[in-house]
Amino acid sequence: MPSSTVGPPFDQFAATAEAVAQARPEVDLETAREVFLEVATLLHNGLALDGLDDHDAGAVVAGLCVDLVAAEPGAAVRARSRATSESPGDLHDPEGVSAAYLTAAAILQL
Repeated sequence: MPSSTVGPPFDQFAATAEAVAQARPEVDLETAREVFLEVATLLHNGLALDGLDDHDAGAVVAGLCVDLVAAEPGAAVRARSRATSESPGDLHDPEGVSAAYLTAAAILQL
């Protein structure tokens, strides 16, 4: 998935890369962009969001944008999966979203 083809909801990863690089001076912007482009590519190719509507896919990517920059990303993603099951909020397919988080963790080897 070349960067020119990264569209919604994966485009949220580019914004996260920039935010992380601005917030953390030790993070190189180009490296952060490459990392998040790779994340988007792996999730896209791994069909992690397959079967979710646009709303829920966007919610998963937004959650991953927060969790992947946490001190323990794997634990953060798994905790978000559990929390989604317990308190789905406005999600259309909470079980699918919860499963998508776990699929993403597996694809990203977290």
